[in-house]
This record gives sequence, structure tokens and C-alpha cells, in this order.
Amino acid sequence: MTEKKDQGKNAQNSYKETLNLLQTGFGMRANAIMREPEIQEFWKKNDIDFQLGISNKGSTFTLHDGPPYANGPLHMGHALNKVLKDIINKFHILQGRKVHFIPGWDCHGLPIELKVLQALDPEQRKLLTPLRLRKKAAAFALKQIERQKKGFRRWGVWADWEKPYLTLNKEYEAAQIELFGAMALKGHIYRGLKPVHWSPSSQTALAEAELEYPDGHISPSVYVVFSVLEIPEDLRNELLNQGFVLPSNCQEIANKLKLAIWTTTPWTLPANLAVSINQNLDYVFALDSEGRVLIIAAKLLEEISEKISSKLTSIACVKGALLEGIVYKNPIMERTSPVLIGGEYITTESGTGLVHTAPGHGVDDFNTGQKNGLTVLCPVDEAGVLSSEAGQFAGLNVLKDANQQIIEALDKAKALLKHEPYQHRYPYDWRTKKPTIFRATEQWFASVEGFRADVLKSIQDVDWLPASGRNRIEAMVRERGDWCISRQRTWGVPIPVFYEKGGDQVLLNSETIAHLKDLIAKYGADIWWERDESFLLPESYASEAKRWRKGLDTMDVWFDSGSSWTSVTQKNSGLNFPADLYLEGSDQHRGWFQSSLLTSVAVHGEAPYQRVLTHGFALDEKGRKMSKSLGNVVDPDLIIQGGTNQKKDPPYGADVLRLWVSSVDYSVDVPIGASILRQLSDVYRKVRNTARYLLGNVHDFDPVKDAIPISELPLIDRWMLQRTSEVIDEISDAYKNYDFSRSFQILQSFCVADLSNFYLDIAKDRLYVSAPSDRRRRTCQTVLSLVIENLAVIISPVLCHMAEDIWQNLPYSVIEKSVFLRGWPVIPDSWREPSCRQPMSELRQLRGLVNRVLEDCRSKQQLGAALDAAIRLEPKSQGLIDAIKWLSLQGDPETDVLSDWFLVSQFQIGGEPWAELISSQSDEMTVIEIARARGVKCSRCWHFELDTGTDEQYPDLCGRCIQILKRI
Repeated sequence: MTEKKDQGKNAQNSYKETLNLLQTGFGMRANAIMREPEIQEFWKKNDIDFQLGISNKGSTFTLHDGPPYANGPLHMGHALNKVLKDIINKFHILQGRKVHFIPGWDCHGLPIELKVLQALDPEQRKLLTPLRLRKKAAAFALKQIERQKKGFRRWGVWADWEKPYLTLNKEYEAAQIELFGAMALKGHIYRGLKPVHWSPSSQTALAEAELEYPDGHISPSVYVVFSVLEIPEDLRNELLNQGFVLPSNCQEIANKLKLAIWTTTPWTLPANLAVSINQNLDYVFALDSEGRVLIIAAKLLEEISEKISSKLTSIACVKGALLEGIVYKNPIMERTSPVLIGGEYITTESGTGLVHTAPGHGVDDFNTGQKNGLTVLCPVDEAGVLSSEAGQFAGLNVLKDANQQIIEALDKAKALLKHEPYQHRYPYDWRTKKPTIFRATEQWFASVEGFRADVLKSIQDVDWLPASGRNRIEAMVRERGDWCISRQRTWGVPIPVFYEKGGDQVLLNSETIAHLKDLIAKYGADIWWERDESFLLPESYASEAKRWRKGLDTMDVWFDSGSSWTSVTQKNSGLNFPADLYLEGSDQHRGWFQSSLLTSVAVHGEAPYQRVLTHGFALDEKGRKMSKSLGNVVDPDLIIQGGTNQKKDPPYGADVLRLWVSSVDYSVDVPIGASILRQLSDVYRKVRNTARYLLGNVHDFDPVKDAIPISELPLIDRWMLQRTSEVIDEISDAYKNYDFSRSFQILQSFCVADLSNFYLDIAKDRLYVSAPSDRRRRTCQTVLSLVIENLAVIISPVLCHMAEDIWQNLPYSVIEKSVFLRGWPVIPDSWREPSCRQPMSELRQLRGLVNRVLEDCRSKQQLGAALDAAIRLEPKSQGLIDAIKWLSLQGDPETDVLSDWFLVSQFQIGGEPWAELISSQSDEMTVIEIARARGVKCSRCWHFELDTGTDEQYPDLCGRCIQILKRI
């Protein structure tokens, strides 16, 4: 008995050696930690990456990189952004276009300045001059850039890493000075006292793009009354007509008649210089429970009555225009002020319909004050502390103790109607995360008013993806005020102006700009702090050096980055201007997209880009913003390298990170986390294993000698090429439309449904069992070689390392050293055979039905493998009847065989029903009967055949396998 078992084992082993089993050096595991850096080194040595794009002969494609800030480690937002850009660039490189991708970094600004200061002890800070601070800030920025650059390269991102653009480079700074000068000479730059967003915590002005609006801000809301001292004669007469007689004595009027206002910034009341009304609104004179008459908007009568818990009764109603000229007294300051006509900004949506107006602390207030000749009072210093102009409140901090003391003073003066906390949207400094204020200061502005119409027109000429981006930036530009571009900081590009000592003149002209531009191009912006006016002024002004002093303000960092088009795309002959594409996060509609647009239109009259693509933000798996406090930060480096506990944090490699980017709908916020990474890793493995199967089955195939002409291939092979051509078309279209999640879905379906579950499943018998050179095997290998080569190319923009690994493991020679040298697939007409689409669809649907019946039999333990079964079919639908007829008339008799396609040992269409059935199922398409296969199982191919055991030399083989062995 033992001897017979050993003989059987030996026979099986010998038969295994006669099978054409898979052979390849392309491993099931990617070993990404080791293999990906090796592939990147291969690209570098062979000029495959950055140089490939430059050396292409096609048209130029320019994706202009928005500069990330040179501060801190890379995060998932960086990954989403830079990998999206790289996918796009690689696709265009494969299409033969010239692609010179110049990465950039934003290097100036407060965060870096603060980092430098935080690293110094008090004694070191005392010795810190502006120039020393600048040197330390530059060194810090450059260190961060090298750190981030290393991360980007590890992700497989191709770029001109040796020559990036940095906003601290002297060439960049010089181009920025030139741009500032061009805008100034066109009249778009001016200096003025104007309320701006001011950060007491940073002690500098802020632009709109530097603000954030966190949830949950609460302000002390107050309803306040101002006592009326005088009223215009026209108003007095109108009130008299309505039966309301006012006293003639000022003091009696003041005791009786009150203007009611509402504010969420009580600290601005010492700066009140007027009350503004809307001339078109109706206002009532309402008697309260204490005998006072309050002036409020008519529509708000009931709401305010309820709010202040006092019954208000209307005794007269007038148009707002009649209120102009009322004079009132500030209850906490020794000051009288007028009622003025404001504008449409005064509504009845909140408040009282009368607006407390402090020209030094609000844009609308300022504009109203300018129209009416009011001074710009701003009794608040840089630190947010009230000055002596605030009278009794001097020394109070407006964001800390001023509100409470002013409210107490209002109450003491019997001017407080109501005090309550009010939750609303309020601007914070995005760097310090602390509240800002509106504060009038002398600043430099870019006046958008002069070219707003041109900006709005240029927006129409840009392709915005998604389309909602156009509406968003259009609304922002239409509503925005002038752009405050000056900052009271040291680390930045200087505002290139000179102020007259002891006078009011400002020196800024084409000569001073040209001279300073040349100096900075030669020495860098540090020269502004290194040298005095005699050196910084042009030669023609040398004799006046003592008359002038250089300004110490620096430019807003958004002006820095918004200048990138002039120093990068416009000045580089290898790039397009306007750029083909800008791609950043959706927050850049108010940031880089807008600052670039404004500067470009101001100088050139056109947008610096032809198309703008925006993406959302990376969130955790629960849809929450990532933060250290929540402990939900996903580190891209951890995804690639893995953690100390690799069961918990396995090393996925850069390609899985890139696959995540391609899989998401990036137009909205996108989640990432452990379970998502596991799912993506499964998809990655499926693609890799599909590629491995394809490679392993062409190990003995040379397309030059062994390939079969396309026209001679069996139907299933021709269908596979037709399907591959469709997939390439669909993925090409998805890439062209930046629809990468669609390309991900198409790729996944192709590898799993079309290849693994259908074509390759059917092909196993042809590949393994046939003699090595049999035609039925060579036809399949012909297809496999074509599919694997094209699969490597179409996955390469996303799975760049896997694609190159596939290419390096092709078992036969190809002309191209790298997959990226092949170029994007151009499908030959011989692959396209759309006539096979419909019948193959019917037969695949039938195969699905058969598989479900077989699986049902296996689950009931009625069958083992599918080859244990025989199938009888009675087709009912016309589509299936036509498909079977098509296969029988045009199919290859060795390959296009339904028994092989269904992986069963016998197959019969029609005829007498079988007596011994395991299962019988029927639907509108067909009747399917399952029986046990007749004959004996072949030890080599595992088919049940009637001729198995009829040859004495091979008693356990079928006739087909015997003939194959004779050919080996």
C-alpha cells in the first residue's frame, strides 16, 4: 500500500514538472521600503524623471506650483496636493509633452520669524538686530525646505528639485520689487490711513487671506442709547404733524429722546463719531416703559421690545432721510456727534437699524466718515490697548478688560438697555489663533477698484474645476475691499519707499524702483537693512540722502507668493505664460489664486492661468479635521515607512499613498485612516498580483519570435484586446478630465473583473497544461505580453514605482529602458473589434449564472471543484442564442470552447435532459442543468475525460495530456 502511494506521489511530482508554471522575479510583496528608493535611484541615474519631461519634443505643458510654506513637517494636505500634481505631470510626460515642473516655497512671514524668536533666550533677543533676525530666518526656512524636499522626493514626485523657486531668492525678490513698481506706476498702489484687520497678538496688519473664523466665538453684545440734543427743523415739523410734540430745551430733549444702537464691540464706543442710518428705511419713535422715546427701525419694533423686556409703543414714524442732522451726546465721552446717512449696508437683519459709527474701526464706518468729513479717530495702540484719546478707559486692553469696564460705565450713565453674550463669526489671526480687531493705521494698499472690472472679466476666461470655483472667486473679488499689502515685520521683502524726514512726501518712482530692483538682484533684500539711504537711493538722489529715510514695512506674504508668475512662468522660456494649470486647495480662492490673479491683471490685464483645479482637505476617517489635540493626525511618512509596531502601522510604501490620492473625489474634503489604507492596500495587492500573473506566464515568450498575428487570435483573445483598448480609452479620458477616481475604478475593475476573474481564470488551462510552444498557449501569451506592457504604462502616473518594477521584470527585451520612455499607449486599429462586445457580454453574463449554480452545489457539498461538473444548457433569450451561434461559427475550436470558459469537464447545448442531475435552474435567459462529469479525472489537467486510463504507459492521464507530453 505504501509503495503504491509513493508511486502516485512521484507521478504527480513528475506531472507538475511538465506544467508551465509561473516564473518571475516580480514578487508578490512589493518590499516598498527597499524597492521604491532603488527605483528612484534608477530614474535619477538614467535621467528618467525630471530630465525626461524637459527633453520631450511635444508642446509645452506648465503646471505652476503654488508654494507651500517652509515651516514644519509635511502632512496629508501636502500629499494630496503634490501627488495630484505629479500624476498630472507624469501623464503629460507620457504623452510626449515638454514638462518642466519647478517646485516652490513661500519663505517669508511671521511664523518663521516667531520660530526664530522662540528659539532664543531673553539675552539673545536683546542682541538680535533686524539683519541678524533675517539671517536666522533664512537659515531656518532653508532647513525646512530641505526637509520637505526629501519627503516630496520619497513620494515619487518628479520636479526640478535642484533649482526650485524660493521667495527668498534674490532673483525672485527683484522680480517682486519690479512688479510692485509696475503696479505703483499704474496707480494701483497707495498709502493711506484706513481701518485694517489688525492682530494685537502679532502687532501687524493682516490681509483677508490671513484670517480664519473658528466656531464658538462669543462677544459681549450691548443695546445702548445715545441722548439726542438737537433735531432738524424738518423732523420736528413732521413729528408735530403726527401729534408728537418735542420740548425746545436741549436738556429736556436729551432726557426724553434717545437713539438706540447695538454693537458687539463695546470697546469701540470711545471712538464713536456718528450714528448712521439708511435713508430709505422707516424709523419709529417708540415710547418705552420708563417714559423715554427710542428711535429704532420700524421693522424691529417688536423684536427689540422683546429683547430689552420693555413694552415699546410707536408714537410716530418717519423716513430715515429726515433723521439726518440730529445731534447726540456720547454717554461715556465728552463728545457730541451727528446722525448721518450711511448706505445699503444698514439693514434690519440685526441690531436697531441705527449703526454706531467709528471711522477708525470699520470699513463701512470709514467710508461713511470719509463722505461726511469725519476725522479718523483710533484710540487703540499696536498691542490693542486704549490710548489717552479714550479718556477714562486709557490703558485697558480691548480684547481683555475694556469691554467690561465700558459696559459698567454705560450702565452707570443709564445708557445700557441690554447686555448679553453673542455667538457669531469673528476673524482670528490664523497664525496666533487669537482674535483680531479693526484698527486704522497708515498702511500700503493695492487698490482693486481701478481694475476690478478687468479681474472679473478675466475670471470668465479661466476654466474652473469644479465650476463652482468660478462663482466663489467671482463673489470674493466683487465684494473685496482694497488689499492691505504692508506688514510691520522684519522678515520679508521691503516696501521700496522713502519717507521725507519731518515732512509728508513719499519717494517712489520708476528710477528708485529700477535702482532698488538692480541692488536686490545683485545682493538680495538684506541690502535694504544692511545699507543706508545714500546707497539705496539712485545716484541722482545721492545729494538728498539726508532728506529721506527708508521705510521698514515689509510686503504681505500673499504679495510674495502672488508674484510667482512674474519670476517663474513669465521669465522662464521653457514655461507657458499664462500657465496651463494652477492646482491648490479650495482655500486658495481667497489666497494664492486671488493674489496671483490680482497682480497679473493689474499689470498685464489677464489671469496668470488658463485653468484652475481645486481640491479639498484631508480629514480623518470620521470626517474630522486632523489635529494633535484629537490625536487623529495621519502622518504620510508613517504610511510609507510604517511605525515601530508594524502590525498596527504597516509600511505601505509611497504607491499606496499615491493610490489613495487617485481613489478619492478630491473636489471635496477626503478622509484617510487605518481602515481606508487597508482597503487600498488590498486593491494595490490585486493589481500587483494581476501583474505578477501576467509576467509569470510570459517567462518563456519572446514577442519577436513567438507572437501570433492579431488577426489570427481566437475570439476570446481578440475580445481581451478590444476590452484593453476600451480601458485605455476610458483611463485616458479620465486623466484628461482630471477625474482620477474614475481611472482608479476603471483600473480596479479591469484587473479584478476582466482579467483575474474572467480572462486569466479561463486561460489557466491553456497556459499551464499546453505544451510550451502550442499555438493555444502562444496566442494567450501574445495577449498577456501586450496587456502587461500597456497595463504598466497606464498605471504609471499613479503607481509609478510598481509600473517601473513591472517594466524591469519583463522577461524579454524591449526598446525602452523605462516604462516612462514607452509613451502613452496608442491603440492599433487591429485591437478594436467592437462587434465582439455584445456577444461577449451575453456569454460573460451566462458564465456568472453558471458560476453561481456551481457555487451553490459546492456549498451543499454536492461538488468539489468546477471540473467535477458537467453542464447542459438550453438557451432561451435571443441575445444568448445569437452569442452561442457567433462563438460556434467564428470561434477557435481549440480555445473558444464553452466548457473551458466555464471551467467544467463537459458541456452540452440542448439535447435530451439528463437523468441524474445535481441541480437544475431556469430563468428568462437559460436553463442550466448540473450533473457529475463522466469519465475519470486526469492526474495532470484534472479534467474528467472518458479516455483517461486507456493508455498503459500513462494509466492516469487523459488523451490530450498524453499527446502534450509527447510534444514536450
